[in-house]
Amino acid sequence: MFVKICGVTSEQDALLAVAMGADAVGFIFAPSPRQVAVERVRDITRRLPAEVMTVGVFRDELPARVSEMVHRAGLRAAQLHGNETPEQTRQVRAQVPIVIKAFAAGHPGLSNLDAYGADIVLVDSPEPGKGEVFDWSLAEGAPRAGHRVLLAGGLHAGNVADGITRVRPWGVDVATGVERQPGQKDPVKLRQFVAAAKQAGQQLLAEHGDGAGNSLGPYDWEEDLYR
Repeated sequence: MFVKICGVTSEQDALLAVAMGADAVGFIFAPSPRQVAVERVRDITRRLPAEVMTVGVFRDELPARVSEMVHRAGLRAAQLHGNETPEQTRQVRAQVPIVIKAFAAGHPGLSNLDAYGADIVLVDSPEPGKGEVFDWSLAEGAPRAGHRVLLAGGLHAGNVADGITRVRPWGVDVATGVERQPGQKDPVKLRQFVAAAKQAGQQLLAEHGDGAGNSLGPYDWEEDLYR
């Protein structure tokens, strides 16, 4: 089970997430209580292990600006969390190694994922960033054949196993659910979340095999980067 810790604002929290077993850390450049500057992110990414996926989160930003900020910050991926069109998403993908396209649960774009050309599809609450759980039945129909589905929206250590069992995603994404306050992670919550997600992922894989939503196998971003 791929685990992404988002809304990271400090080197301490980034290193903590990695130490706890996170596969990716996300930095928010869109307006948010967790928004960080490019230069600050660059200082953090220089100190992270090479195997960790680093992600910049954008909302309705120009593709050229996304690419410029990703490269300045030393990031591996861009997460597009707005109303980006398939054309705009593909423009970013042409300039950035890995693209995550986020959709609100039930969004019509989920039925036309191939048009966006994203590497990973994130299904989130209709109001992202508020830590609110949405109706998971809206995510159960997200296409899985050829797509890595990342579940987000109100997840925390107490419900992530249920979300994984219900939706069978390839991975999970959390920000609010592992915080002490906006922009500051809680070590205990973070450790409990990663452990619960990894355990639930192993259980799901043992019970359902390739039908667990993980049929594409573990994600090696370096393979995508250098293909």
